[in-house]
Amino acid sequence: MKLKSLGIIAAAGLAALTLTACGAAPGTGSAASKGTEIGKTFKLGYDLELSGAVAAYGNAGKNGANLAVDEINKSGGINGKQITVVSKDNKSDNAEAATVVSNLINNDKVNAVIGSMTSGAVKSMTPNITKGAVPLVTPAGTDDTLTVTNGKVNEYIFRSTFQDSYQGKVLANYTTNELKAKKVVLYYDNSSDYAKGIAKSFEKTYEGKIVDKVSFQSGDKDFQATLSKIKGEDFDAIVMPGYYNETGLITKQARELGIEQPILGGDGFADPTFITLAGDAAATNVYYVSGYSAKALATDTTTKFIAAYQAKYKSEPSMFDALSYDAVYMVKQAAEDTKAKTSVAVKDGLAKLKNFKGATGEITVDKDHNPVKEAVVIKLENGKETSATLVKPN
Repeated sequence: MKLKSLGIIAAAGLAALTLTACGAAPGTGSAASKGTEIGKTFKLGYDLELSGAVAAYGNAGKNGANLAVDEINKSGGINGKQITVVSKDNKSDNAEAATVVSNLINNDKVNAVIGSMTSGAVKSMTPNITKGAVPLVTPAGTDDTLTVTNGKVNEYIFRSTFQDSYQGKVLANYTTNELKAKKVVLYYDNSSDYAKGIAKSFEKTYEGKIVDKVSFQSGDKDFQATLSKIKGEDFDAIVMPGYYNETGLITKQARELGIEQPILGGDGFADPTFITLAGDAAATNVYYVSGYSAKALATDTTTKFIAAYQAKYKSEPSMFDALSYDAVYMVKQAAEDTKAKTSVAVKDGLAKLKNFKGATGEITVDKDHNPVKEAVVIKLENGKETSATLVKPN
Protein backbone atom coordinates (compact mmCIF):
# COMPACT_ATOMS: atom_id res chain seq x y z
CA MET A 1 0.00 0.00 0.00
CA LYS A 2 1.11 3.55 -0.75
CA LEU A 3 0.86 5.58 2.46
CA LYS A 4 1.66 9.27 2.54
CA SER A 5 0.92 12.17 4.86
CA LEU A 6 -0.48 15.44 3.58
CA GLY A 7 -0.91 18.51 5.79
CA ILE A 8 -4.43 19.86 5.46
CA ILE A 9 -6.35 21.84 8.05
CA ALA A 10 -9.93 20.83 8.80
CA ALA A 11 -11.95 23.99 9.20
CA ALA A 12 -15.54 24.21 10.29
CA GLY A 13 -17.89 26.05 7.98
CA LEU A 14 -20.05 28.82 9.34
CA ALA A 15 -22.63 28.87 6.58
CA ALA A 16 -26.22 29.64 7.50
CA LEU A 17 -28.81 26.94 7.99
CA THR A 18 -32.44 27.84 8.47
CA LEU A 19 -34.22 25.44 10.79
CA THR A 20 -37.98 25.26 10.70
CA ALA A 21 -40.84 23.45 12.40
CA CYS A 22 -41.26 21.78 15.76
CA GLY A 23 -40.85 24.97 17.77
CA ALA A 24 -37.03 25.17 17.90
CA ALA A 25 -35.43 28.55 17.36
CA PRO A 26 -32.52 28.26 14.95
CA GLY A 27 -29.02 28.82 16.24
CA THR A 28 -30.07 29.52 19.83
CA GLY A 29 -27.46 27.12 21.21
CA SER A 30 -29.72 26.02 24.05
CA ALA A 31 -32.91 24.10 24.69
CA ALA A 32 -35.71 24.61 27.20
CA SER A 33 -36.06 20.88 27.85
CA LYS A 34 -34.14 19.16 30.62
CA GLY A 35 -33.63 16.19 28.35
CA THR A 36 -34.29 12.55 29.20
CA GLU A 37 -33.25 10.73 32.35
CA ILE A 38 -31.05 7.66 32.13
CA GLY A 39 -32.99 4.88 33.84
CA LYS A 40 -32.17 1.24 34.49
CA THR A 41 -30.66 1.01 31.01
CA PHE A 42 -29.05 3.52 28.68
CA LYS A 43 -31.50 4.00 25.80
CA LEU A 44 -29.81 4.53 22.44
CA GLY A 45 -31.94 5.47 19.43
CA TYR A 46 -31.11 4.76 15.80
CA ASP A 47 -32.64 7.04 13.13
CA LEU A 48 -31.24 5.36 10.03
CA GLU A 49 -31.93 4.80 6.33
CA LEU A 50 -32.75 1.09 6.47
CA SER A 51 -34.79 1.22 3.24
CA GLY A 52 -35.04 3.60 0.30
CA ALA A 53 -32.47 5.32 -1.88
CA VAL A 54 -29.46 5.21 0.48
CA ALA A 55 -30.29 2.07 2.44
CA ALA A 56 -26.75 0.81 1.88
CA TYR A 57 -25.46 3.60 4.13
CA GLY A 58 -28.08 3.05 6.82
CA ASN A 59 -27.71 -0.71 7.03
CA ALA A 60 -23.93 -0.39 7.23
CA GLY A 61 -24.44 2.16 9.98
CA LYS A 62 -26.70 -0.19 11.89
CA ASN A 63 -24.19 -3.03 11.63
CA GLY A 64 -21.33 -0.91 12.92
CA ALA A 65 -23.40 0.56 15.75
CA ASN A 66 -24.74 -2.85 16.79
CA LEU A 67 -21.22 -4.25 16.97
CA ALA A 68 -20.21 -1.45 19.33
CA VAL A 69 -23.32 -1.97 21.47
CA ASP A 70 -22.64 -5.70 21.75
CA GLU A 71 -19.05 -5.07 22.85
CA ILE A 72 -20.02 -2.40 25.36
CA ASN A 73 -22.77 -4.51 26.91
CA LYS A 74 -20.44 -7.50 27.23
CA SER A 75 -17.87 -5.32 29.00
CA GLY A 76 -20.32 -3.92 31.56
CA GLY A 77 -22.30 -1.30 29.67
CA ILE A 78 -22.21 2.47 30.17
CA ASN A 79 -21.65 3.44 33.80
CA GLY A 80 -22.65 -0.09 34.71
CA LYS A 81 -25.92 0.05 32.74
CA GLN A 82 -26.69 -2.03 29.68
CA ILE A 83 -27.55 -0.29 26.42
CA THR A 84 -31.07 -0.79 25.10
CA VAL A 85 -31.31 -0.02 21.38
CA VAL A 86 -34.44 1.46 19.81
CA SER A 87 -33.93 1.21 16.05
CA LYS A 88 -36.21 2.92 13.52
CA ASP A 89 -36.18 3.23 9.72
CA ASN A 90 -36.48 6.73 8.26
CA LYS A 91 -36.87 5.24 4.77
CA SER A 92 -34.25 7.60 3.29
CA ASP A 93 -36.80 10.41 3.62
CA ASN A 94 -35.93 13.67 5.37
CA ALA A 95 -39.43 14.36 6.67
CA GLU A 96 -39.68 10.82 8.00
CA ALA A 97 -36.33 11.25 9.75
CA ALA A 98 -37.75 14.22 11.66
CA THR A 99 -40.83 12.22 12.68
CA VAL A 100 -38.72 9.24 13.72
CA VAL A 101 -36.45 11.27 15.97
CA SER A 102 -39.45 12.98 17.57
CA ASN A 103 -40.86 9.56 18.46
CA LEU A 104 -37.51 8.34 19.74
CA ILE A 105 -37.25 11.30 22.11
CA ASN A 106 -40.86 11.82 23.19
CA ASN A 107 -42.17 8.25 23.22
CA ASP A 108 -39.10 6.04 23.68
CA LYS A 109 -37.23 8.53 25.89
CA VAL A 110 -33.84 7.74 24.36
CA ASN A 111 -30.72 9.28 25.91
CA ALA A 112 -28.76 9.71 22.67
CA VAL A 113 -29.36 9.24 18.94
CA ILE A 114 -27.15 7.71 16.26
CA GLY A 115 -28.05 8.99 12.78
CA SER A 116 -28.82 9.94 10.25
CA MET A 117 -26.52 9.03 7.35
CA THR A 118 -27.26 12.04 5.13
CA SER A 119 -26.95 15.76 5.78
CA GLY A 120 -30.48 16.51 4.60
CA ALA A 121 -31.97 14.12 7.11
CA VAL A 122 -29.88 15.52 9.97
CA LYS A 123 -31.02 19.05 9.08
CA SER A 124 -34.64 17.96 9.31
CA MET A 125 -34.01 16.27 12.67
CA THR A 126 -32.17 19.17 14.29
CA PRO A 127 -35.20 21.14 15.59
CA ASN A 128 -36.57 18.06 17.39
CA ILE A 129 -33.14 17.12 18.73
CA THR A 130 -32.62 20.63 20.08
CA LYS A 131 -36.11 20.88 21.55
CA GLY A 132 -35.76 17.49 23.24
CA ALA A 133 -32.23 18.17 24.52
CA VAL A 134 -30.98 14.76 23.41
CA PRO A 135 -27.56 14.62 21.68
CA LEU A 136 -27.21 13.25 18.18
CA VAL A 137 -24.02 11.86 16.66
CA THR A 138 -24.23 11.52 12.89
CA PRO A 139 -21.78 9.02 11.37
CA ALA A 140 -22.05 10.47 7.87
CA GLY A 141 -23.72 13.90 7.90
CA THR A 142 -20.99 16.10 6.44
CA ASP A 143 -22.69 19.43 5.61
CA ASP A 144 -20.76 22.17 7.42
CA THR A 145 -23.98 23.84 8.56
CA LEU A 146 -25.19 20.86 10.58
CA THR A 147 -23.15 21.83 13.62
CA VAL A 148 -23.14 25.61 13.21
CA THR A 149 -26.10 27.85 12.31
CA ASN A 150 -25.77 31.57 11.69
CA GLY A 151 -22.40 31.52 13.43
CA LYS A 152 -23.73 29.72 16.52
CA VAL A 153 -23.09 26.13 17.51
CA ASN A 154 -26.05 23.74 17.43
CA GLU A 155 -25.70 22.50 20.98
CA TYR A 156 -26.92 18.92 20.54
CA ILE A 157 -25.49 18.03 17.10
CA PHE A 158 -22.17 16.15 16.80
CA ARG A 159 -20.52 13.94 14.20
CA SER A 160 -17.90 11.22 13.91
CA THR A 161 -17.12 12.13 10.29
CA PHE A 162 -15.42 15.21 8.85
CA GLN A 163 -17.34 18.02 7.15
CA ASP A 164 -17.78 18.85 3.46
CA SER A 165 -15.39 21.80 3.45
CA TYR A 166 -12.62 19.46 4.61
CA GLN A 167 -13.40 16.97 1.83
CA GLY A 168 -13.34 19.73 -0.78
CA LYS A 169 -9.93 20.89 0.46
CA VAL A 170 -8.59 17.34 0.48
CA LEU A 171 -9.77 16.78 -3.10
CA ALA A 172 -8.37 20.10 -4.31
CA ASN A 173 -4.96 19.54 -2.77
CA TYR A 174 -4.78 15.90 -3.86
CA THR A 175 -5.80 16.78 -7.42
CA THR A 176 -3.10 19.45 -7.60
CA ASN A 177 -0.26 17.94 -5.59
CA GLU A 178 -0.60 14.20 -6.21
CA LEU A 179 -2.26 13.95 -9.63
CA LYS A 180 -0.67 17.15 -10.98
CA ALA A 181 -3.99 17.93 -12.66
CA LYS A 182 -4.02 21.55 -13.87
CA LYS A 183 -7.43 21.46 -15.60
CA VAL A 184 -10.55 19.72 -14.31
CA VAL A 185 -14.23 19.28 -15.03
CA LEU A 186 -16.43 19.75 -11.96
CA TYR A 187 -19.47 17.45 -12.34
CA TYR A 188 -21.66 17.41 -9.23
CA ASP A 189 -25.13 16.57 -7.88
CA ASN A 190 -26.89 19.94 -7.61
CA SER A 191 -29.87 18.37 -5.83
CA SER A 192 -27.66 17.40 -2.85
CA ASP A 193 -26.48 19.77 -0.11
CA TYR A 194 -23.64 17.31 0.49
CA ALA A 195 -22.37 17.44 -3.10
CA LYS A 196 -22.85 21.20 -3.40
CA GLY A 197 -20.86 21.74 -0.21
CA ILE A 198 -17.90 19.72 -1.46
CA ALA A 199 -18.06 21.40 -4.87
CA LYS A 200 -18.06 24.86 -3.30
CA SER A 201 -15.07 24.06 -1.11
CA PHE A 202 -13.19 22.48 -4.03
CA GLU A 203 -13.75 25.57 -6.19
CA LYS A 204 -12.49 27.82 -3.43
CA THR A 205 -9.33 25.78 -2.80
CA TYR A 206 -8.31 24.36 -6.20
CA GLU A 207 -5.39 26.25 -7.75
CA GLY A 208 -5.86 24.95 -11.28
CA LYS A 209 -8.48 25.77 -13.92
CA ILE A 210 -12.05 24.46 -13.88
CA VAL A 211 -12.69 24.15 -17.61
CA ASP A 212 -16.35 23.18 -17.23
CA LYS A 213 -18.89 23.00 -14.43
CA VAL A 214 -21.86 20.71 -15.04
CA SER A 215 -24.39 18.98 -12.84
CA PHE A 216 -26.76 16.06 -12.47
CA GLN A 217 -29.75 15.29 -10.25
CA SER A 218 -30.41 12.54 -7.75
CA GLY A 219 -32.25 9.74 -9.54
CA ASP A 220 -30.75 10.44 -12.98
CA LYS A 221 -29.77 7.32 -14.93
CA ASP A 222 -28.62 8.45 -18.38
CA PHE A 223 -25.56 10.72 -18.45
CA GLN A 224 -24.54 10.17 -22.07
CA ALA A 225 -25.27 13.68 -23.34
CA THR A 226 -23.28 15.45 -20.64
CA LEU A 227 -20.43 12.95 -20.79
CA SER A 228 -20.20 13.32 -24.58
CA LYS A 229 -19.84 17.07 -24.07
CA ILE A 230 -17.19 16.52 -21.39
CA LYS A 231 -15.25 14.14 -23.64
CA GLY A 232 -14.67 17.00 -26.06
CA GLU A 233 -13.13 19.20 -23.36
CA ASP A 234 -9.40 19.57 -22.65
CA PHE A 235 -9.05 18.39 -19.04
CA ASP A 236 -6.86 16.29 -16.74
CA ALA A 237 -9.46 14.93 -14.29
CA ILE A 238 -13.16 14.88 -13.41
CA VAL A 239 -14.09 15.90 -9.86
CA MET A 240 -17.51 14.41 -9.11
CA PRO A 241 -19.13 15.08 -5.71
CA GLY A 242 -22.25 12.95 -5.24
CA TYR A 243 -23.66 9.70 -3.90
CA TYR A 244 -22.92 6.21 -5.20
CA ASN A 245 -26.27 5.66 -6.96
CA GLU A 246 -25.46 8.24 -9.61
CA THR A 247 -21.65 8.42 -9.50
CA GLY A 248 -21.30 4.68 -10.02
CA LEU A 249 -23.39 4.88 -13.19
CA ILE A 250 -21.58 8.01 -14.38
CA THR A 251 -18.23 6.27 -13.96
CA LYS A 252 -19.46 3.26 -15.94
CA GLN A 253 -20.85 5.39 -18.77
CA ALA A 254 -17.76 7.63 -18.84
CA ARG A 255 -15.44 4.68 -19.32
CA GLU A 256 -17.74 3.22 -21.98
CA LEU A 257 -17.40 6.50 -23.90
CA GLY A 258 -13.61 6.26 -23.69
CA ILE A 259 -13.05 8.87 -20.99
CA GLU A 260 -9.91 7.60 -19.26
CA GLN A 261 -8.92 10.55 -17.08
CA PRO A 262 -8.97 10.19 -13.28
CA ILE A 263 -12.35 10.49 -11.57
CA LEU A 264 -12.38 11.86 -8.02
CA GLY A 265 -15.15 12.09 -5.44
CA GLY A 266 -16.01 12.44 -1.80
CA ASP A 267 -17.02 9.77 0.67
CA GLY A 268 -20.26 9.26 -1.25
CA PHE A 269 -18.19 6.78 -3.30
CA ALA A 270 -17.31 4.83 -0.16
CA ASP A 271 -19.81 2.01 -0.49
CA PRO A 272 -19.37 -1.28 -2.38
CA THR A 273 -22.46 -0.40 -4.43
CA PHE A 274 -20.39 2.23 -6.24
CA ILE A 275 -18.15 -0.52 -7.63
CA THR A 276 -21.13 -2.77 -8.37
CA LEU A 277 -22.79 -0.03 -10.44
CA ALA A 278 -19.60 1.07 -12.18
CA GLY A 279 -18.23 -2.42 -12.75
CA ASP A 280 -14.74 -3.52 -11.80
CA ALA A 281 -13.12 -2.49 -15.09
CA ALA A 282 -14.61 1.00 -15.01
CA ALA A 283 -13.68 1.53 -11.36
CA THR A 284 -10.09 2.21 -12.41
CA ASN A 285 -8.13 5.43 -11.96
CA VAL A 286 -10.80 6.42 -9.42
CA TYR A 287 -9.99 8.28 -6.20
CA TYR A 288 -12.23 9.17 -3.27
CA VAL A 289 -12.04 10.67 0.20
CA SER A 290 -12.77 8.27 3.04
CA GLY A 291 -12.87 8.41 6.80
CA TYR A 292 -11.50 4.90 7.04
CA SER A 293 -9.04 2.50 5.46
CA ALA A 294 -8.04 -0.81 6.98
CA LYS A 295 -4.57 -0.48 5.49
CA ALA A 296 -3.91 3.18 6.30
CA LEU A 297 -5.26 3.20 9.86
CA ALA A 298 -3.36 0.29 11.40
CA THR A 299 -4.04 1.20 15.05
CA ASP A 300 -4.88 -1.30 17.78
CA THR A 301 -8.47 -0.04 17.86
CA THR A 302 -8.84 -0.37 14.09
CA THR A 303 -7.35 -3.87 14.08
CA LYS A 304 -9.68 -4.96 16.89
CA PHE A 305 -12.69 -3.47 15.11
CA ILE A 306 -11.91 -5.23 11.82
CA ALA A 307 -11.45 -8.61 13.51
CA ALA A 308 -14.67 -8.24 15.50
CA TYR A 309 -16.64 -7.12 12.45
CA GLN A 310 -15.36 -10.01 10.34
CA ALA A 311 -16.25 -12.48 13.08
CA LYS A 312 -19.78 -11.11 13.49
CA TYR A 313 -20.78 -10.39 9.89
CA LYS A 314 -18.42 -12.60 7.83
CA SER A 315 -17.52 -9.65 5.60
CA GLU A 316 -15.24 -6.63 5.45
CA PRO A 317 -16.38 -3.41 7.16
CA SER A 318 -17.03 -0.25 5.18
CA MET A 319 -16.31 3.33 6.17
CA PHE A 320 -19.93 3.70 7.30
CA ASP A 321 -19.66 0.67 9.58
CA ALA A 322 -16.54 2.13 11.17
CA LEU A 323 -17.93 5.66 11.60
CA SER A 324 -21.10 4.32 13.24
CA TYR A 325 -19.05 2.08 15.51
CA ASP A 326 -17.08 5.14 16.59
CA ALA A 327 -20.26 7.19 17.09
CA VAL A 328 -21.54 4.71 19.70
CA TYR A 329 -18.21 4.62 21.52
CA MET A 330 -18.11 8.43 21.51
CA VAL A 331 -21.46 8.41 23.33
CA LYS A 332 -20.10 5.85 25.80
CA GLN A 333 -16.99 7.87 26.61
CA ALA A 334 -19.00 11.10 26.90
CA ALA A 335 -21.49 9.53 29.31
CA GLU A 336 -18.74 8.01 31.42
CA ASP A 337 -16.62 11.16 31.47
CA THR A 338 -19.54 13.09 32.97
CA LYS A 339 -21.07 10.19 34.96
CA ALA A 340 -24.21 11.15 33.10
CA LYS A 341 -27.65 10.80 34.63
CA THR A 342 -29.40 12.69 31.81
CA SER A 343 -29.09 13.22 28.08
CA VAL A 344 -27.91 16.77 28.75
CA ALA A 345 -24.86 15.44 30.59
CA VAL A 346 -24.09 13.15 27.64
CA LYS A 347 -24.12 16.24 25.43
CA ASP A 348 -21.72 17.98 27.80
CA GLY A 349 -19.32 15.04 27.58
CA LEU A 350 -19.42 14.98 23.79
CA ALA A 351 -18.58 18.69 23.64
CA LYS A 352 -15.43 18.07 25.69
CA LEU A 353 -14.34 14.81 24.05
CA LYS A 354 -10.56 14.69 23.54
CA ASN A 355 -8.09 12.13 22.20
CA PHE A 356 -10.80 9.54 21.62
CA LYS A 357 -9.22 6.50 20.00
CA GLY A 358 -11.65 5.15 17.43
CA ALA A 359 -11.65 2.69 14.56
CA THR A 360 -11.36 5.66 12.17
CA GLY A 361 -8.48 7.25 14.05
CA GLU A 362 -8.03 9.61 16.97
CA ILE A 363 -10.77 12.20 17.46
CA THR A 364 -10.95 15.44 19.41
CA VAL A 365 -14.20 17.40 19.19
CA ASP A 366 -13.55 21.07 18.45
CA LYS A 367 -15.51 24.13 19.59
CA ASP A 368 -17.87 23.78 16.62
CA HIS A 369 -18.64 20.12 17.43
CA ASN A 370 -16.61 18.86 14.47
CA PRO A 371 -14.03 16.09 14.88
CA VAL A 372 -10.39 16.95 14.32
CA LYS A 373 -9.25 13.72 12.68
CA GLU A 374 -7.50 12.12 9.75
CA ALA A 375 -8.91 11.43 6.31
CA VAL A 376 -7.76 9.00 3.63
CA VAL A 377 -7.76 9.28 -0.15
CA ILE A 378 -8.27 5.82 -1.62
CA LYS A 379 -7.35 4.80 -5.16
CA LEU A 380 -9.31 2.12 -7.02
CA GLU A 381 -7.96 -0.04 -9.84
CA ASN A 382 -10.25 -2.71 -11.32
CA GLY A 383 -12.61 -2.21 -8.39
CA LYS A 384 -9.92 -2.85 -5.77
CA GLU A 385 -8.25 -0.49 -3.30
CA THR A 386 -4.63 -0.21 -4.42
CA SER A 387 -3.37 2.77 -2.45
CA ALA A 388 -4.34 4.91 0.51
CA THR A 389 -2.99 8.39 1.18
CA LEU A 390 -3.30 9.44 4.81
CA VAL A 391 -4.36 13.04 5.36
CA LYS A 392 -3.54 14.57 8.73
CA PRO A 393 -4.85 17.91 10.00
CA ASN A 394 -2.11 20.32 11.10
